[in-house]
Amino acid sequence: MKRIFLLIAFGLSVITASAQGKNDTKKPDNKDNRKYANAKFNYVVIDAPNHTYGYDISADSIPLIHQQSIPGMPGNEGFRTKNDAQKVARLAITKIQRGEMPPTISHDELKSLNVVK
Repeated sequence: MKRIFLLIAFGLSVITASAQGKNDTKKPDNKDNRKYANAKFNYVVIDAPNHTYGYDISADSIPLIHQQSIPGMPGNEGFRTKNDAQKVARLAITKIQRGEMPPTISHDELKSLNVVK
């Protein structure tokens, strides 16, 4: 009898652990990813190291991103021009509005914006 009780208890603990594991891997629903879809965004070009530029992005006047270097690129250098920083800031805002948080910027996207070679 004691052996059956132990087997049942073990089985229940395995089932419970399995169910908890499934909940841990649950992806957030689309509402979580789109919480900034209707926010009012603003960006400001900022000075970065070595006479380069970066940007700050805010959503509904709440600071969201402080980017002093070119995203996805090695090193701490910022953008060569204010215009380059503006283009990437606008792309980042578009991605956030689509639910991409953090708004990852790829090397190919930087090339398509003529920010890097």
